Amino acid sequence: MKAKIRSKRFPARAAAQPAAVPEGQKAVFPETLLRQTEGVRKAGLPCVKRMPSYLQLLRVLQAEGHEHVSGTVLAGVHNLEPVIVRKDLAITGAVGTPRIGFRITELISAIERFLGWDNQTKAVLVGVGNLGTALLGYQGFQNYGFRIVGAFDQEPQIIGKWVHGRKVQVIDQLAPFVRRGEILLGVLTVPAPAAQETAELMVRAGIKGIWNFTPTKLQLPEEVVTQKEDLAEGLAVLSHCLHKLHGAADGGAGVLQRDEAGRRGRGASVFSRRGSRG
Repeated sequence: MKAKIRSKRFPARAAAQPAAVPEGQKAVFPETLLRQTEGVRKAGLPCVKRMPSYLQLLRVLQAEGHEHVSGTVLAGVHNLEPVIVRKDLAITGAVGTPRIGFRITELISAIERFLGWDNQTKAVLVGVGNLGTALLGYQGFQNYGFRIVGAFDQEPQIIGKWVHGRKVQVIDQLAPFVRRGEILLGVLTVPAPAAQETAELMVRAGIKGIWNFTPTKLQLPEEVVTQKEDLAEGLAVLSHCLHKLHGAADGGAGVLQRDEAGRRGRGASVFSRRGSRG
């Protein structure tokens, strides 16, 4: 399965590679980030997005004491054709045994290595509002080799406070913190109006990859990798599917009335406050 990705989110290797590094110094672009972008180009986004689901099931099976798993089992659980799963796993370099399947420990390692999750990746978070606080408290990131080591904000009332084990620092300290820790990844959870300016500040500080949780489409240099997680888009899809499901069940009239009432009563308070702290 080959797909050429040439977007700002996943730049070509030529754009992502660092300049020549003097002997005795470290490159300023992590191998894990290169492997992630390389994996997308080699396998395609749908394949890459399926990998965490495989990994989650494999860890469950491992905890239950299983030693092997077949591609057919993985396909059945995820409602996929077995040939798709076999192609996905082949991309990782994992090799199975006929009539036995894949050794689970080896398959977990292969998928983690393919995704770049076999090494801890440090990151900073900018914007310690409601969403930023929740992400700081999420322990599941450790399973994916992802660790938020610093939190930054510009609001005086939050600076200096400890949030889930991180002391919130003033945004002016971002650049020296990033340089000292050789940190390349950043999580962006600021209000939408401040997203572009803050992202540019993060890039100037040395951040090479931004996980964007704002609704803003960032305009950044091609060598910066970005991944946008728009919660409004996800909610729109969920709401639309729910509307269609209930509309088909009751003829649509009741749902339309309820939706209209809901928009009057709740929608404005949710979507008109984009400037509220994330």
